[in-house]
Amino acid sequence: MSSRLCLNPRQQADELNRVLYRIRAAAQRAPRVLFDLDGTLIDNRPRTAAIFTRLAERWASSYPELAAGLGNAAPGALVFSVRENLARMGVSDPERVLEALEFWKDHFFFDELLVHDVPAPGALEFARQTYQAGATLVYFTGRDLPNMALGTLRSLRDAGFPIGVPGVELVLKPDADTHDFEYKKAMMREVERGGEVVAGFDNEPMNCNLFKRSFPRADVYLLDTGHLPNAPELDPEIRVLGSFVT
Repeated sequence: MSSRLCLNPRQQADELNRVLYRIRAAAQRAPRVLFDLDGTLIDNRPRTAAIFTRLAERWASSYPELAAGLGNAAPGALVFSVRENLARMGVSDPERVLEALEFWKDHFFFDELLVHDVPAPGALEFARQTYQAGATLVYFTGRDLPNMALGTLRSLRDAGFPIGVPGVELVLKPDADTHDFEYKKAMMREVERGGEVVAGFDNEPMNCNLFKRSFPRADVYLLDTGHLPNAPELDPEIRVLGSFVT
């Protein structure tokens, strides 16, 4: 989580309404809004819970006590760190931890289990509002094209997010090996093609800082849902949201 305090509910609503106002005011400049997916618009904890359930099935006969804990994983109780989740469920033996982490990696970054993803609180409504206000929505994600494109399109469609229509773009990494931050950094000039970036939302401080450096006039927001360790200090102009609820 961020060390900075989240905006209170009234402030949060004011900021999100400000973004909608800026979109309408910038109608002649083709306003664009950047949205990360995992940890921002999308709550992927149910995907991780489904992976733990599969691992529990594998471990049912060999490690029944560990399997019982994994099989009862509640999405809402999971945190950002997979290691921390495993520790909370009693998986502490280094060999079992390594096996579990590899199993998670082998399933998390692929199309099949994206069906378990759900919209983050308020995210669906806000994405629709930004689209209706006249913004081009740019889903600017660290997911990759070969392994996650079809599942991403399907899950966004099924959840009700704007997708497959004019004014919506899905930007994916060309391959799984490219680092998320380096890819987003390389794409900064590309994502503003055809319009002005008026706002950006991400759960990683380094990405938010990148957005603010690249688009100084944009309003940039960190979603305080968890992020990678050793994150940099957040630019003081970036505001921290607990959700998209207004």
